[in-house]
Amino acid sequence: MKKLLLILGLLISTNSNAQFFSDLYKDFLKYGTIYGAGDISNSIEATENVFFVRTGDGGSLYDIPIVVDDTPKYPFDYRFGVGIRKLARFDYERKPKNFYDGTENQLAFSAPTSAFKGLEYQFHFEEERFRGEEYKNHRFFIKHTGKYHIVKAESRAVGRINLKYQSAEVRARLPIGKNFSISAGAIYRTHERAYGYNPIEIWLNETIEYDFDPGVDYPANPWYSLGYEYGYTDHYTTYTDVETGQETSDWIWKNEDGEIVAYTDLEFRENVFTRLMNRYNGEQWDLIDAFGEIAPIVGFDYYYYKNTFWLHAYANYILPNHKYIKGDEDVSYLNRNNWGKGGLIPDQLEQWADYSSGINLGWKIGKKLGVFIEGEYSKMWDSELFNTSIGLNYTLK
Repeated sequence: MKKLLLILGLLISTNSNAQFFSDLYKDFLKYGTIYGAGDISNSIEATENVFFVRTGDGGSLYDIPIVVDDTPKYPFDYRFGVGIRKLARFDYERKPKNFYDGTENQLAFSAPTSAFKGLEYQFHFEEERFRGEEYKNHRFFIKHTGKYHIVKAESRAVGRINLKYQSAEVRARLPIGKNFSISAGAIYRTHERAYGYNPIEIWLNETIEYDFDPGVDYPANPWYSLGYEYGYTDHYTTYTDVETGQETSDWIWKNEDGEIVAYTDLEFRENVFTRLMNRYNGEQWDLIDAFGEIAPIVGFDYYYYKNTFWLHAYANYILPNHKYIKGDEDVSYLNRNNWGKGGLIPDQLEQWADYSSGINLGWKIGKKLGVFIEGEYSKMWDSELFNTSIGLNYTLK
């Protein structure tokens, strides 16, 4: 009896495991593609060489100087990636190449609904070198479209354009007829960039009130004091014109090594100070943790296809009701316009709306003439992304 139960248990376990792997293959792996691809190309080259001179071996400023070629030279660019994907194409979409390399940008990523009901995904890992800088990129995307739901999650990093974000959304979907559907739900997004937050502007706008002049706000951080923060010093100096005898006075600025970098405050402000502003901003932005916010989202999708005419139009609208659940709200996008003289204006959070839309239209007018229009537009925080293409084909016979 014990042997019989053991054999029965093994059979049930084997059948269960077989069914699990069968379902896994059917839902996840069937029609999927595993790929590996890459490319190598010449890096950008300067149109003209760049030179500078340095003091000659004699050490005198008036010796024959040494000319140095300072033209930037970059090693060759490359990109290679591996991944697995299962993304359906709409009827009007065509496979761009004979193979996949992970750079394809299909409408499955942006349109609310998909070309078929079920699971779609792409898991892509990539390394590239661009203008001498090396980056690690990725795109993890998974989406499930049903008759009455849409579930989507994505994580993406593109190093050379400083793009890095994650998002996840859940929507209820309502089909209206065969071609139209509307959807509504919630979306969670992260962003590492502190959109709308300018540290140097806030630092310069800090104020202080002195006892000798009550009620009057003075700059707590005069612009030139940023130089002191980075080791620069200024020295008041009087100049005498050898021809006219006229005297002028100003501040000479030196760096940490005692080298003169500017002969006037104006020269320091127009040259060195500008670089220090950007350096200060970069350091302050690096101290800020990533943000995460949630908001309601709605959308629609219309799709009609015939061999001679097709129209695919869609839109997503993220409502102005954002709630930050990660990151410092004081420096979040909600306070992008609330920093002024004296600091942050409290309790004046400013909501915003983000949105995206797209259209793909094709019309074959007779047997020879065809008109094609494609376009997509997205607005996210301070960023706008758009592309449009229009085509006219006439076949000669």
